[in-house]
Amino acid sequence: MKGQITFYQKKLKLSQSLVQFYESIEFIDRDQFVLELLKKLYQERRENIIERNLKAAKFPIMKTFDNYSFKGIELPDALTTEQLRSLEFIQNKENLIFYGGVGTGKSHLSIAIGLSVIKTGKQVYFYTVHDLINHLVKAKELHQLEKTMTKLLKADLLILDEWGYLPLHQEGARLLFEVVSKCYEQKSIIITTNMEFSHWKSFLFDEKLTVAIIDRIIHHSHLLFFNRESYRKENALIK
Repeated sequence: MKGQITFYQKKLKLSQSLVQFYESIEFIDRDQFVLELLKKLYQERRENIIERNLKAAKFPIMKTFDNYSFKGIELPDALTTEQLRSLEFIQNKENLIFYGGVGTGKSHLSIAIGLSVIKTGKQVYFYTVHDLINHLVKAKELHQLEKTMTKLLKADLLILDEWGYLPLHQEGARLLFEVVSKCYEQKSIIITTNMEFSHWKSFLFDEKLTVAIIDRIIHHSHLLFFNRESYRKENALIK
């Protein structure tokens, strides 16, 4: 009997844990048994998806909402911390722009949100802008840009960290514009930056491209101002 179950399990591409699951289920009737079995298979598949998406996100470090303080973070009237935690902006395909000094918790919050999104079964990719551009330039050189862009745009949330920290070359700016354009009203983006909109041209170098990028990003965005001291500076060992 087990051999036949394993045979059909493979043919139907069901979990290898099927035999283990059905042997462990205590049941009253057939309906309840089938329901419990399906629940276990569903939960295992969901956990596997979360684990796979977590690896694909490539977070530099794991951060959560636990003990995260919103003190000194100015939120717009249209957004509350509860709405932020509920990930409502993902459903609405809205963007978040985290603006403030270095070390004020922008990246931490973006990762905490990204991790929460992944736990709902959705996809997230985390990149510094510099790493994203290098990734896309390399893909273009290998004639794989379209394939790479398609994979990138499967994500429900794209986190672009360190926006404006390093200047971009012309091709990099154009590729960044392409990403933003394809995400516009289709995907959510989180941007962390310490640069005001008026200074974006200094790292994009092209005024028309800068205007086009800003126009698309801010149309459906919430701006959060991190008006507080650097956490790392406050807790530095060297004073």
